Amino acid sequence: MKRTSRDIRTANRYEVLRQIIARSPTSRQTLAADTGLSVATVATLVGELLDLRMITEVGFEDSAGGRPRGLVAVNSAGGALIGVDMAETYVRVELFDLGLNVLARAVEDMRPGESRPEQAVGQVATAVGSVVAQAGVEGARVLGVGVSVPGQVDRATGIAEYAPNWDWHDVPLLGLLAEHIAYPLHLDNPLRASAVAELWFGAARGREDAVVVNLGTGVGAGLILGGGLYRGVTNSAGEWGHTTLVLDGRLCHCGNHGCVETYVGAPGIMLNLRELSPRSTLTHPEDQTATIDALADGVAAGDPVAVKVVRDTARYLGAGIADLVNLYNPEVVVLSSWVARRLGAPLLDEVREAVRRHALRRPFAATEIVLSPVPTDPVCLGAATFALEGALQAVGQRTPKRGVTTPKSRSTAPRV
Repeated sequence: MKRTSRDIRTANRYEVLRQIIARSPTSRQTLAADTGLSVATVATLVGELLDLRMITEVGFEDSAGGRPRGLVAVNSAGGALIGVDMAETYVRVELFDLGLNVLARAVEDMRPGESRPEQAVGQVATAVGSVVAQAGVEGARVLGVGVSVPGQVDRATGIAEYAPNWDWHDVPLLGLLAEHIAYPLHLDNPLRASAVAELWFGAARGREDAVVVNLGTGVGAGLILGGGLYRGVTNSAGEWGHTTLVLDGRLCHCGNHGCVETYVGAPGIMLNLRELSPRSTLTHPEDQTATIDALADGVAAGDPVAVKVVRDTARYLGAGIADLVNLYNPEVVVLSSWVARRLGAPLLDEVREAVRRHALRRPFAATEIVLSPVPTDPVCLGAATFALEGALQAVGQRTPKRGVTTPKSRSTAPRV
C-alpha cells in the first residue's frame, strides 16, 4: 500500500519522539543527525510535539563556536500509555508514562478452559482498570491502549483472525474490548511488540537487522529489517513457530505436523521432559510455568534429567534459529519472553552451540545471540508504543486539547 504524506509525517513524528525518549535531553541538531531528517523538518516536528506537551524545553548546551543549542526532553507527565500482553496462560497489563517508565502493573491468570473471547476481554478490562487506579491517573491522560494477542491479527479492523492455541477465528476483539474500555485501542501481535521493545530499549537498539525470538507457550520471530519493523503484506511476518522442523513430527494446534513450536514452546518442552522421563518429579502436568521453573532449578542443581531436557530443547531451537540466521543474516538474535528469561544462560549457551553447528559459517560469525535485556515485559512495552503511534497518528486528524487524546465514548456499558 502506498504511503500518503500524512503517513510519512506521522512516521517522522514518531521517530523524532522515539529518539527524544531514548536520548533525553537532546538537541534538534542531534535529532536531525539521528533520524536523517533535515534540521528544518525536525524543528517543525519538535514544535508540534511541544504544542502537544509530549516534550518540553529543558535549557541549552554549548556549541563549539556557535550559539548554544536548545535542548528538549520527553515530558513524562504529558500522558499515559497502557500495554496489554494477552498470552495463552496470562493477561499482563502495564501502565507507562510518556518516557515509557512503568507506573503500575496487573496480572490475571488465564486458566485452561477460560480462553473464550468474552472471558479474555473481561480479564483485560479488569487489569486495565486496576493499573489506572494504581497509578492514580486521570482518564483523559491515557492516550491509548496497545493490545497484543497471539496469532494473526488485522490491525485495521481490530480482528483477531486466527489464534491457534485458543482456536479463535475472526474474533472482533477490539470491538469487544471497546464495550468495556473507553480509551483508544490498538491491536497487534506479540512478535511485533517484542521486536519494537528491543528496537527502542533492548538488544536491537541501533541495529539495522535483528530477529527477536519469542519463547513462551507459543513461538515466533519478530523481524527488524533495515532498521524498522517488518510486518509482511498481511501483518503475518514472523510466524516462524509454524514452520516445519521435523517432517511428520508432532501435531501442532495449527493442524500441521512437526512445527518448531511443538518442540520449543512451553508445551513442547513439557513433552520433551515426559518422553525422556515419564515419571519425573519435574513435571507439573497442568502448569507450564511450574514445569519450566522446575527445569530451571534442576539445571542449576545439576539434575541430569533437567540438563538433558534443556540441551535437547536447545538442539531443536538452534536448528530453527540457524535457518533464521541463514535467511536474514541479522546482526543479533534476541531470545525473549518468559521461557527464555526463566531458562536463561544455560539455554543460551546450548543454543549458541547448536546454531554454530547448523548455520553457515559467515552469517553465524556476524550474528550475536543474546537474552533480552529489557527489564519489564517486552510485549507490554512494545504494545504501549503502538498506542503511542496511534496517538501521534490522531494528531493529524484532529486538534488535541492540552496535548492529550480524550477517550471516545463507544458504549453505554460500564467501562474503565
